[in-house]
Amino acid sequence: KMAAASAAGGAGAAAALWSEGNRCGQNGDFARALKSVNKILQISKDDVTALQCKVVCLIQNGNFKEALGVINTHTKVLTSDVIAFEKAYCEYRLNRIENALKTIQSASQQTDKLKELYGQVLYRLERYDDCLAAYRDLIRNSQDEYEEERKTNLSAVVAAQSTWEKVMPEDLGLREATYELCYNSACALIGQGKLNEAMKKLQKAEAFFLFALIFLQDVTEEDIEAELAIIHGQMAYIMQLQGRTEDALQLYNQIIKLKPTDVGLLAVIANNIITINKDQNVFDSKKKVKLTNAEGVEHKLSKKQLQAIEFNKALLAMYTNQADQCRKLSASLQSQSPEHLLPVLIQAAQLCREKQHAKAVGLLQDFADQHPANAAEIKLTMAQLKIAQGSVTKACMILRSIEELQHKPGMVSALVTMYSHEEDIDSAIEVFTQAIQWYQQFQASQTRGANPKSPVHLSLIREAANFKLKHGRKKEAISDLEELWKQNPKDVHTLAQLISAYSLVDPEKAKVLSKHLPSSDTMSLKVDVDALENSHGATYVRKKAGKLTGDNQQKEQGQGDVKKKKKKKKGKLPKNYDPKVTPDPERWLPMRERSYYRGRKKGKKKDQVGKGTQGSTTAGSSELDASRTASSPPTSPRPGSAAAVSATSNVIPPRHQKPAGAPATKKKQQQKKKKGAKGGW
Repeated sequence: KMAAASAAGGAGAAAALWSEGNRCGQNGDFARALKSVNKILQISKDDVTALQCKVVCLIQNGNFKEALGVINTHTKVLTSDVIAFEKAYCEYRLNRIENALKTIQSASQQTDKLKELYGQVLYRLERYDDCLAAYRDLIRNSQDEYEEERKTNLSAVVAAQSTWEKVMPEDLGLREATYELCYNSACALIGQGKLNEAMKKLQKAEAFFLFALIFLQDVTEEDIEAELAIIHGQMAYIMQLQGRTEDALQLYNQIIKLKPTDVGLLAVIANNIITINKDQNVFDSKKKVKLTNAEGVEHKLSKKQLQAIEFNKALLAMYTNQADQCRKLSASLQSQSPEHLLPVLIQAAQLCREKQHAKAVGLLQDFADQHPANAAEIKLTMAQLKIAQGSVTKACMILRSIEELQHKPGMVSALVTMYSHEEDIDSAIEVFTQAIQWYQQFQASQTRGANPKSPVHLSLIREAANFKLKHGRKKEAISDLEELWKQNPKDVHTLAQLISAYSLVDPEKAKVLSKHLPSSDTMSLKVDVDALENSHGATYVRKKAGKLTGDNQQKEQGQGDVKKKKKKKKGKLPKNYDPKVTPDPERWLPMRERSYYRGRKKGKKKDQVGKGTQGSTTAGSSELDASRTASSPPTSPRPGSAAAVSATSNVIPPRHQKPAGAPATKKKQQQKKKKGAKGGW
């Protein structure tokens, strides 16, 4: 009876706890609901329903790790069929995406909740084709209040395909009724390069969001700023792509000042600012790069975004002369993506900054041998390095080894220019010949034996002929010119070149060909010479003829061919010119550049002051005595000695001399007073 009574009491207590837990759960108070569930588990520790409720309460409280621990601890009771969604969701929120995918795929029954989560997992794994199919299936087979969210996710998948995989998005027929759909549509347009249309979509998304705020309640200022920051960040990116870097930089800095909580957004904006700064404003870039290292960034961005950030970190380390850091980052990137070009190019650039050009070329050559698909771009870089070293011939050899570019007009032009610079005309002509032969073989294979010439082919033949004529290879140019004339017999310019070439080789042939030239009558142009000379742009205008008098007519007849001679003015000679003395042949040179210049004699007077023992007087002391000068009567200089006095004496000339008396003595007294104050008398 006692056992029965205790069991009945336990059942009653459990029922009360269940009702309390249910009430708290409906009110959203999952912390109190969890307490009730824990008490129930104390009564019945293997209760499946109680364990499920505990996992749900922990998930609602954000304790995903603890919830996953409960599931893994009670695997016998909580089988995959019972709690597959909760387990997969915990793994998804803990960024264990691969584990979440396995949990979903191992579930025996694929519920709608699992399908929704499956789509999210595929998006995070960047399996966009499978994700698109999953969301299409969900939209087709479900009708509930979450249809708008599914369409938003579907448009996000299309935008990601357009941006990261460069896939032309198909028209899904989605009505852009929300700002999220407008934003995703703008991202898809950016991936297609339609920047102006994308900007209009973003402006529309911003207007939709501001209009939706009227109907939203309990929206904080931080939420509004966070949503607008995402839209404004994409606007700034479009400005950057359009070359409006100043506007983009201003908008980026405004977003950073708002301090949004989205670490992914901050990392992308900081990276874009670093790309604008390049090798300038390095101090600002070093500050911004810290935002890309925030916790959780790797889970917010795609693989290509993270890779771009790491590339820019390596470049920033190179620009800031952190050679070891640059090598470390680029080596890490190369291990992650062995076929990618940028890590190797960054390493080569760092070696070049350290003046190790040969080592850089060797590194690039090894990569080209290991990855033939990327050999063309690598070899172009190698050629550039060789040119920088002055090895133009070696650079030409590297360029000619790129088979897929040998026939391109740009490559032909570059090689011919470089060989001409090295005065290797034979090699330049060989480049032309190989390119022309390639086009002949290609067109023969395309036209099945017919021999029409493409515009590029004809252009190459003409350039080859002009090059040969320019360098005196007229015999070699004849075949090219004949080929051109054969293609277009009405081309007078080519015919004239051909006749000019034959005139030195075979004059008879030149005479025969000259018969094909058009006559002078057909070549003449009807031009009004008077109208042309009197036109606004004419450099020479004929003077209108006026009536001439009899005298003028005689002058015109007699002196028409004689030009007036201008009289040359005699050059002026200097005032002190002496014809008996030969002029200085170096008189046109500056004084410092003349052979007899010995420099200025400095410190003549300084050398005379302060020499000898203290208190001794020198021979010129009487001349330096101001009192004697002031008291002595002024004397007029002799007419013949004025120049000598002004050069050798310190006496002031009479017309500039101050009157002797009060001012001089007053100044002397002031000097004595100052000396007394300084010495402490």
